Amino acid sequence: MEKDELREQVWDGLEDTGEARFPFPPHGRIPNFAGAGAAADRLADLPVFQTADAIKINPDSPQRPVRKHALRAGKTLYMAVPRLAEEACFLELHPERIEDIDHATTIGGADELGVPVTPDEMPPIDLVVSGSVAVTDAGERVGKGEGYSDLEYALLRELGHVDGETPVATTVHEQQVVAAAVDTGDHDVFLDVVITPERTVRVADAPKPTGIDWDLLSAERIDEMPVLDRFDG
Repeated sequence: MEKDELREQVWDGLEDTGEARFPFPPHGRIPNFAGAGAAADRLADLPVFQTADAIKINPDSPQRPVRKHALRAGKTLYMAVPRLAEEACFLELHPERIEDIDHATTIGGADELGVPVTPDEMPPIDLVVSGSVAVTDAGERVGKGEGYSDLEYALLRELGHVDGETPVATTVHEQQVVAAAVDTGDHDVFLDVVITPERTVRVADAPKPTGIDWDLLSAERIDEMPVLDRFDG
């Protein structure tokens, strides 16, 4: 199924059934959902989360409970700045520097309390948590359509901060798990773990890009992301 069609189907479904949560509407974003906390609890119980020291995570509302779990467990979070528009294109949230976890895990709080770092200043990432609009049991993922989540992964892969064994997880509502196959490309990051409030789906041999697909980036878009200047694309 085409990604745009799936997005609209999921956004409409969450809204129509009343399962969407603030911010509204769910359309055009990684949608927040009823049970996001329960899904985060399920993720926090998994060994891939418990053994992780450094987690790359998205800033969206449905993964805020995951960010709370991580900081309370003493883990360091890395969140990309919007559109990778800065040379120091990640914010580091270190638990030893955070007093107000509730505030730090909001988008505004992360921007205020996070320390901007370049990719060179980051450690190896032990777990990637991505926000999703739609997913499948096979690990296919559909984001909101801008492509930055996949690009952030590809950037870290180019620099050796993640590899093919680094687990990638998401938390979603059961309505976001679709039966249709998704039209994916080589640049798409498949999920190793899909978690809903009701169940955990583990995916074997989830394919991952090995680096940046320069053919997908226009010269204008490259110019907007100074971190890409280090590469000869």
